Amino acid sequence: MMTINRVAVVGSGVMGSGIAAQIANAGVPVLLLDIVPETGAATGGDRSRLAKAALERLKGVQPAAFMSRAAAALVTPGNLEDDLGALADADWIIEAVIEDPEVKAALYRRIDTVRRAGSVVSSNTSTIPLTRLIDGQSPAFAQDFLISHFFNPPRYMRLMELVAGRHTRADAVAAITDFADRRLGKGVVSCNDGPGFIANRIGTYWMYSAIGAAFDLGVAVEEADALLSQAMGVPRTGVFGLVDLVGLDLMPHIARSFRQTLPLDDDFRQVYRDHERLRWMIDAGLTGRKGKGGFYRTETHGGIARRQAMDLDSGLYRPLATPTLPSVAAARQGLRAALAQEDRGGRFLRRVLLETLGYAAGLVPGIADSVRSVDEAMRLGYNWSEGPFALIDRVGAEWLADALRAEGRLVPPLLALADRRPFHRVADGRVQHLTVRGDYADAPVREGVVALSDVKRGRDPVARSESAALWDLGDGVLCLEFTTKSNSLDVGVMTMILHAVEVIGDGRGAWTALVIHNEGENFSVGANLDQVRSAAKDGRTDDLLRLNSVGQTALMAMKRAPFPVVGAAWGMALGGGCEILLHCDHVQAHADLVMGLVETRAGLIPGWGGCKELLARRFGVTDRPAGPMEPIKAAFESIRAAKVSGSAAEAKELGFLRPSDGVTFNRDRLLADAKAAALALVPGYSPPRPIELRLPGPTAALALRMGVDALHAVGRATVHDVAVAKELAEVLSGGRTDLLRVVGEDDLLALERTHILRLIDQPASVARMDHLLATGKPLRN
Repeated sequence: MMTINRVAVVGSGVMGSGIAAQIANAGVPVLLLDIVPETGAATGGDRSRLAKAALERLKGVQPAAFMSRAAAALVTPGNLEDDLGALADADWIIEAVIEDPEVKAALYRRIDTVRRAGSVVSSNTSTIPLTRLIDGQSPAFAQDFLISHFFNPPRYMRLMELVAGRHTRADAVAAITDFADRRLGKGVVSCNDGPGFIANRIGTYWMYSAIGAAFDLGVAVEEADALLSQAMGVPRTGVFGLVDLVGLDLMPHIARSFRQTLPLDDDFRQVYRDHERLRWMIDAGLTGRKGKGGFYRTETHGGIARRQAMDLDSGLYRPLATPTLPSVAAARQGLRAALAQEDRGGRFLRRVLLETLGYAAGLVPGIADSVRSVDEAMRLGYNWSEGPFALIDRVGAEWLADALRAEGRLVPPLLALADRRPFHRVADGRVQHLTVRGDYADAPVREGVVALSDVKRGRDPVARSESAALWDLGDGVLCLEFTTKSNSLDVGVMTMILHAVEVIGDGRGAWTALVIHNEGENFSVGANLDQVRSAAKDGRTDDLLRLNSVGQTALMAMKRAPFPVVGAAWGMALGGGCEILLHCDHVQAHADLVMGLVETRAGLIPGWGGCKELLARRFGVTDRPAGPMEPIKAAFESIRAAKVSGSAAEAKELGFLRPSDGVTFNRDRLLADAKAAALALVPGYSPPRPIELRLPGPTAALALRMGVDALHAVGRATVHDVAVAKELAEVLSGGRTDLLRVVGEDDLLALERTHILRLIDQPASVARMDHLLATGKPLRN
């Protein structure tokens, strides 16, 4: 298989530059080209200004496009006149220019004159079929050409739709698929050639269906979005929030392309309507988040920001309202409960579901060879919790077929073929899907992919409690899974860690290593703050002491165990979740891991060993200035300011991860990579040496506190910020020790326990916990 060592992206717009950034995040050099601006060509100005401006814009966008400063340095801007010849160095050339077939065709002819033989060329088109793109191109170009459709923003959206032509080389498809999967973290879904491919074909239809139904049935934007989110499992943006996000002005362009390329009998032509209200909004600049507002907007008066929603009838904004429809309340009980309601919300949901699921069922095998591919595309490309065929399974194929007949609509052949059978099932422990032939096929298993859900299917755990479970991953590796809400940490989780250490024993029996992993949205959001707040309010000091003591004991037992422990983390690993990873021998981190010790947001400090571990990491930095103050100050600022990483690369810069810790770009491969890392550590394993640090004591604590006092004097720190910083400073400086006395691991743990308990007793800390639990945001005044 060919390897991808250098990539070029032609077109530095939002998508092209975003794709270049993600490739650079993978450590691959990228050439980013765009046209020479007319002013640049005529006046001798910067001829690569467009690509350079795009690169600078990327460095400041939020959410961040680059995972690190080092990644940004891998992108080289240029222009299509002076740097066209540099395309000869690229193994993969990605075209991301405007959606105009004639513009693309002319560009391809230029690329074909300079590219290296065997290099792959692909288009990021979202609507134009491949057959039209290669029309008139050379046979060699057609063999090396495919469509690689990324979704915006390319760093965060996992889907890449891949379309290969009749002439495309199989090894080119294999190379791009492997690179996008392993290096870029994409779920690669093979699509058949056609307008909109899979995700946008169904997603655009769904959006127009939902918008039309809301106008026709008098459903408010908040009601529509709540119903779609809670009942159908789409993201919280719903449909109107999604349109605001992508830009209302983009909708007419997509619709125009579909109307030009779709068959005359395609149902999109029936659901599409040129709404007068939408045209008025575009003309008024109300195009969404990038405009003056959209279906939602935020108005600020007197320093107070208030969310507003548009009334669809009048076009006027009003205060955001909480939906009170019975159907919205019923949606919390499930999709079928919401569909059974007879209010306008129930009628809205039935119509949207009927149209969207019926349309999707009629597109297979046209857009893809399997229902699994369709579901995967909608899940990864539109962030639906389930794809359309999984939704059909929830409502029942017979319900959908009967409802279509009742409205005089045709029942798609695939739906009739299902004949009351599910599209997805589990048989003999294997996941299967219904094929277009009417039989079932096993879901393919990709090499190097292990899902905990597959491990658990049809098996009993080695141990289970209300908070956690232990699962056998095979090959002598146990997996510890958190099962609490949001994977918060409590005594039950810590007790299961102790039990895992006991079960594995000396690491020479049935099990030789432990992996800590789960498939929740986040690895762990930290300690169960509600329990901590409740115990503090009630004065249950014994409960707080027990939580702290069991947590410290569990993490130290894990760290000192005679077998390796590997943390496999994605999403957020905050507070106690970060402390668990800091005590692991190795962390296999998803590339977008958000990690940090954030206890100060709740008016507390780390109490399960996070202070000592981060401090030791900072002392271990080899290129730091001599003396103890630099590592102490670095750890102090990270914890005091509740710094978090925006990526695994940033977590290494902040000291939360070691340079040797692994990074996995594809979430689906995280557990397999962690298991492999654990097994690699088994031969000759010995636990890490105990931490011993020479700390300066009160003199260092005073210096740290003076810095926070200065912040307080200028209004950048509250009274309680100062109190928290005082306790933290005493821990990190070694307490009331003599100057540069050796402070051991147990001493530092005792300091953490003493000082966190002092803070928990304070009313200001309880107030911060109250505010954080109520709003999700730290109290700043």
